[in-house]
Amino acid sequence: MSTQVDIPGYVAGTWVIDTVHSDVSFQVRHLGVSKVRGTFDEFEGTVVTAEDPLASTVNAVIQAASVSTRNKTRDEHLHQDDFLNVERFPTLTFASTGLRVEDDEFLLDGDLTIRDVTRPVTLDLELNGFGESYDGTPVVGFSATTEISREDFGVTGGPAAALVSDKIKIFLEIEAAKQA
Repeated sequence: MSTQVDIPGYVAGTWVIDTVHSDVSFQVRHLGVSKVRGTFDEFEGTVVTAEDPLASTVNAVIQAASVSTRNKTRDEHLHQDDFLNVERFPTLTFASTGLRVEDDEFLLDGDLTIRDVTRPVTLDLELNGFGESYDGTPVVGFSATTEISREDFGVTGGPAAALVSDKIKIFLEIEAAKQA
């Protein structure tokens, strides 16, 4: 049974992620005492807001080699086989499989693929609103978070595994522009 969702100002359409005004980031514990943050600087994606909001979809592609932790040595290690292996697996992908409301919260289910391993994930999704850019183009904003296990995706960490947690928190701040 589908739940009717009424969102004030809702606009149906196809939206392309504006990478200049969006952020794909993550956080992992280091040595159990601190948090190391990083970003992926190259990504693209499409959001389709359907007439029925719960039929909306999201597809995104992230360039694995664009990982940045603001430390060149660490970033180069993340490119290697015990982490992302960017030569063999150049992209990470997300394809939504459903949107639902639970306890007045939006949950976006989807398939996340890292290193050719696909696992279901659920993002806690916040619709930040619809608006217009400086040139009148309709825009939409979303925030989303989830937590994954790197080991579930074959990211072993090699000898560094003892230094970083298995759990990785993911944070998305997305602005997208409506296509004509």
